[in-house]
Amino acid sequence: MTCELRPLTPHDLDLICNQRNDMFRSMDMSEDLIVRMDPAFRMWLQDRLSDATYFGFIADQDGRPVGGIGLMEIEFPPHPAHPETTRRGRILNLYVEPAARGQGIARHLVKASEVEFKKRGLTYAVLHATDMSRPLYEKDGWRGTAEMEKVLTPD
Repeated sequence: MTCELRPLTPHDLDLICNQRNDMFRSMDMSEDLIVRMDPAFRMWLQDRLSDATYFGFIADQDGRPVGGIGLMEIEFPPHPAHPETTRRGRILNLYVEPAARGQGIARHLVKASEVEFKKRGLTYAVLHATDMSRPLYEKDGWRGTAEMEKVLTPD
């Protein structure tokens, strides 16, 4: 089965939010946290879809959305990986419905993202990978970095 990619529009707000919530569910994230996060993310996303600072693609199969990917351009100080620019591409919210997985849709979305970044003059991109998605990215030349995280709580 083939899929067609189309650019995100502000009309995709609900679809993107639903796919993102399903993405977190597939990572066994707490339903309580997903429900708490959704309204804030929705408000954040609405503004960024309107001004096109959040862009990306929806994968349609037989006229039905089965996946999507979000993209952003972020500012970051010059770095050994990109010593002469302060711009990075950022991939987020890659999701493919379980029934559509294994058909190359995620790879198609990532490849389209790389092309879009290049069109915008971005020469370096980052993303967070789950254990499940890491082999997909590594197969296409992505490599792990030393990034870590910590949740900071108020005193």
